[in-house]
Amino acid sequence: MGAAAAYRKIVEDLIRRYASKPSNGVIEPEIVIGADGNHYELMHVGWNGSRRIHGSVLHIDLIGDKIWIQHDGTPSGVASELAEEGIPKEDIVLAFRPGHVRPHTGYGVG
Repeated sequence: MGAAAAYRKIVEDLIRRYASKPSNGVIEPEIVIGADGNHYELMHVGWNGSRRIHGSVLHIDLIGDKIWIQHDGTPSGVASELAEEGIPKEDIVLAFRPGHVRPHTGYGVG
């Protein structure tokens, strides 16, 4: 299995793990995977009492040979989990951080 295929499996497994975690209210997780296998998003959709819930929890793209975390609404952040799965930190880009900050994060710059 090549690096891209391995990264896709790790990212998809990560998204599925977060989708199985319970939420408050009547909220359904929705996993969206792009047809090309390079775009992954976990959405929460439903109601928490009278409040409508609809938003991205996690959005990750595979661009080139790197994993770009576009949005991370998880409590502790998924970058460290990806690194624990064996993905080199320089292959993980915190895309939600400005470009001038990324060199100081310990992760890839893009």
